[in-house]
Amino acid sequence: MPAVSAGAASRLPPGRLKTVRVVSPGVNESASREERLELGVELLAHLEHEELALPDAIDRIETVTTSPSLTREILDAAEKRGVVERENARLRVRRGGTYVNYESQVTQREGEFECRRCGTAITTGHFVQLDAGELGPFGSSCVRRVTGREGGAGDAP
Repeated sequence: MPAVSAGAASRLPPGRLKTVRVVSPGVNESASREERLELGVELLAHLEHEELALPDAIDRIETVTTSPSLTREILDAAEKRGVVERENARLRVRRGGTYVNYESQVTQREGEFECRRCGTAITTGHFVQLDAGELGPFGSSCVRRVTGREGGAGDAP
């Protein structure tokens, strides 16, 4: 957060506070490539639908990274580890029943955030707690979309 010097604060009219907009950085911005890879694979393992269109999977992975090469590595690692099977432009999740538990794995924090999925300014951030790390913040509808609880036309067949 930018510091306000005593001199700058004293130039404000009496009774007025300087408003500074603070936007939380993405939780994973400082994560290493390996940490992002693990987070992406775990995110795919926790999807609620058994089958997912590749573009929808990439939409979810982009909450971890926007690097095309890392996205490809995440998909390859998930396939090699038996998390997903790829067939044409669809992924089949092979680990059923490991979906995100909203009561224990999604936390909410109040503040000024930017949704990692859609970029909207939000005041309540939803954070997904996975073994590989924390993913977020997300708005209430984007957290459901990212975890596969809610989806678009290309999600479930």
